Amino acid sequence: MSEIQIRRLEGADLHCHLDGLADVLADCVEGGASVSYMAPFPHSAARTAFDNFAAEADAGRRVILAAFEAGRPVGTVQLVLSLPPNQPHRGEIAKLLVRRSARRRGVARALMAEAEAEAVARGKTLLVLDTVTGGDAESLYAAMGWSRVGVIPNYALFPDGRYCDTTVFWKIPGSQPSTTRSARAADDSIPHASS
Repeated sequence: MSEIQIRRLEGADLHCHLDGLADVLADCVEGGASVSYMAPFPHSAARTAFDNFAAEADAGRRVILAAFEAGRPVGTVQLVLSLPPNQPHRGEIAKLLVRRSARRRGVARALMAEAEAEAVARGKTLLVLDTVTGGDAESLYAAMGWSRVGVIPNYALFPDGRYCDTTVFWKIPGSQPSTTRSARAADDSIPHASS
């Protein structure tokens, strides 16, 4: 098992890894993750999605982080910076994706920690995200100190068309998990933050 490395992708580095990031997204959707896309979801559609995310990153409206193993992306997460003018202090976590073959090894936890550090570095004082209710990501977020707002029923669809409920979370970046939560409550068979 190779070491996992997390890094921010930007400019030419981002653009040369778009196919690999698209592979991660396609793998997650194929595995049933509710991350905005429906089955069938070909690689070309995943690549188009990441071309659009890259354009947002190039414009400074989004940060894209990736987890690499042996030089290949195995996970990714995004910090959305472009929000309404009355919310310059806030960021959103989106598209936490881990390739199925790389799960249960701390990849999602490492990506989330780095996304939080990126938010702090940009002066963000509040983060929000949403995820499928009852999924592994929900447990991971709680273990990492995210506060649960509530559940929205039938908020989105799984790729096969079934409804899924969504749980909304918030966190003050840089804050530590509550001592009442188990840091080992979850690791990461994480496919997503639904946004």
